[in-house]
Amino acid sequence: MSYTPHVVDEASLLERLRTRGWRVTPQRRAVAEVLTGDHVHLTADEVHERARARLPEVSLATVYNTLGELVDMGEVLELRIGDGPARYDPNVHARHHHLVCTSCGALLDIQPAGVEQLKLPRSQQHGYVIDDIDVTYRGRCPRCSKPSRSTAR
Repeated sequence: MSYTPHVVDEASLLERLRTRGWRVTPQRRAVAEVLTGDHVHLTADEVHERARARLPEVSLATVYNTLGELVDMGEVLELRIGDGPARYDPNVHARHHHLVCTSCGALLDIQPAGVEQLKLPRSQQHGYVIDDIDVTYRGRCPRCSKPSRSTAR
C-alpha cells in the first residue's frame, strides 16, 4: 500500500467517459459537466439542481441513475461522511483524503503529509487484507469558526 502525492488529472470527467466509449446523451453530459473541478463533492440533489440549469428537462431519476453508473464504473466516488446524504467526488485518479466542516458540512480534498507512514499492525488487521486508507479530518471552517456578532462584544 503506497501513497501517491496529488497529481492533477488533466482529463475532465466527460473526456474520460468519452475515451471509455460511454454514450454521452445530453442528460449524461449535463451531469458529467457539473462534476468537474477541484473540491467537487455534490449531493445528488445539488447535481440535479446544477444539471437543470444547463438542461432544464433532466430528471432527478436520471441524475441518480447516471451517478450510480459513474460510481459502478469507478469514475466517481460515493462518499458517506456523517449522517447527511451521499456526496459524489469525481477526483478518483489523484489519491487524496478529506477535510470536513462539522458545522456547515463543507468538504475539501487534501493530501496530508505523513499518511504514507500510517501502518496498521498485523495484530489489529483481524485477518483483513488492507486495500486502502481513508482519512477524514474534521473541524470548523474559517466561516464557522468566526465568533458571531451577537457573542463578540
